Amino acid sequence: MLNQIVIFKLNDEEFCVDIMDVLEIIRMQTITKVPDVPSFVEGIINLRGTVIPIIDLKKRLKLKLTNYDDDTRIIIIKINEKSVGFIVDSVTEVLHVENDSIKEAPDIIAGIGKEYIESVVSYDDRLIINLDLEKILTESEKREIEEMQ
Repeated sequence: MLNQIVIFKLNDEEFCVDIMDVLEIIRMQTITKVPDVPSFVEGIINLRGTVIPIIDLKKRLKLKLTNYDDDTRIIIIKINEKSVGFIVDSVTEVLHVENDSIKEAPDIIAGIGKEYIESVVSYDDRLIINLDLEKILTESEKREIEEMQ
């Protein structure tokens, strides 16, 4: 069976998410700051009448921060029936991968908590970390973000 994944970059590392989890991918836009939210929440945007909280994925994963540029994208997914956007450096491609190229994640990968990592995709000579963006947030963080909408 083939799986479709969306590949994106954070710094020089490749990550992916299952395409079925992605509602849409949009260009970076002006984000309205919101007071008293977790430091990794950049703020909110209005997308066609829906208020969407925006999370800087590099801040959340405690990766080195860089400036946003023309390649910066926001990947929008649903968490608990709410749309949430995640800022990534770039979205590079959509791949079809076989089930046998998806491996269980080793115990420690690049300092990122294993609880966020769904699997590792081996494709050509690349290893791509498959993130579970729903697990990136704790239950209390999910509640805080829901209150923003």
